[in-house]
Amino acid sequence: MKSAINAWSCPNELDFEGLFRNLSAAGFDGVELNLDHADRSRHSLTLEMTNAQLTQIRRFSEEYELPVSGISCSLYGGTPLSSRNSEDRSRARKILDAQLRFADFLGADGILIVPGGPTEERSIRECWDNNQESLLSMKDLITSGSARVGVENVWNNFFLSPMEMARFIDELNIPHLGAYFDVGNVALFSWPEYWIEILGKRICKIHIKDFKKTGGNAGHFTHLLEGSIRWNRVMQALKQTGYDGYLTAELSMMPSAPHYLYRITQDAIREIMAM
Repeated sequence: MKSAINAWSCPNELDFEGLFRNLSAAGFDGVELNLDHADRSRHSLTLEMTNAQLTQIRRFSEEYELPVSGISCSLYGGTPLSSRNSEDRSRARKILDAQLRFADFLGADGILIVPGGPTEERSIRECWDNNQESLLSMKDLITSGSARVGVENVWNNFFLSPMEMARFIDELNIPHLGAYFDVGNVALFSWPEYWIEILGKRICKIHIKDFKKTGGNAGHFTHLLEGSIRWNRVMQALKQTGYDGYLTAELSMMPSAPHYLYRITQDAIREIMAM
C-alpha cells in the first residue's frame, strides 16, 4: 500500500508548488487534490480551471515526484445527487465530468463522489432512488474515464451499514463504480474492519482518520494512532480483500509553520501500513 494525504489537511494559503514541495519532502507517496469553489484555497481545483493550469500542476507533480493520488470534491453538498431538481442533476454531471477530466490529465486513479442523504423533506427511499437514477444517467461518463469512481460513506445518514453500501453499488452494476470507504466515518457507531469485510473488492479508495470514543454516542476525531480505531484489524481486513492502493489521510487542517507535522502524519501512516 501507499501513503497519501488530502490537500484539505494543508493550509489554504499554500499554493500548488508549496503543496507538492512540502508533502514530497515529508515522504508521502501521493496527494489527493480537491475540486472546490474558487475561493476555498490556493491549491483548489475549480470548474473553471484551464488545461494550461492543469499542465502547471502536472509539472509540479513530476518535478517533486509526488503523484496525484485522487480527486475529491466539496461541491456535491450544494448539488446533491439525490436532488429532484433537473438543474441540480445537470450540475452534478458537470462536476463529475470535471473530476474525471482532471483525473485523466493528472494521472489519478480514482475520484470521490458523495451521494445525497435524507432530510426532513426527503426520505431515505427517495434519496436511494434519486441517487441511483442520477448515477445511472451518468453511466457513460463513469465508464469512459480511466479513473474509478468511489461513492463515499459520509455523515449524512445515508449509508448506515456496510450491507446498504454494498447493495447500493451492486444494484447499479456500473463498471468503474465502487466504494470510497472512510475508516473514521463509521467509528462512532461501528467498527470499520467489519465494513471492509463486507465491502471487499468493491473498495477502490480508502480515507483514514482516527476517532476517539468517549462513551455512549459521544466522541471526537483525533490524530492518527490517538483514537479508538483498531488499526491492526483494519489492516488485516484490507489485506484480506487484496487492497493495495493508497491510504489517504483526511485530517484537520495543519498550521503553516510546523512542517514536522507533515512528517508525523506520514510516519503514522507508515506505522499503520506495517501492522
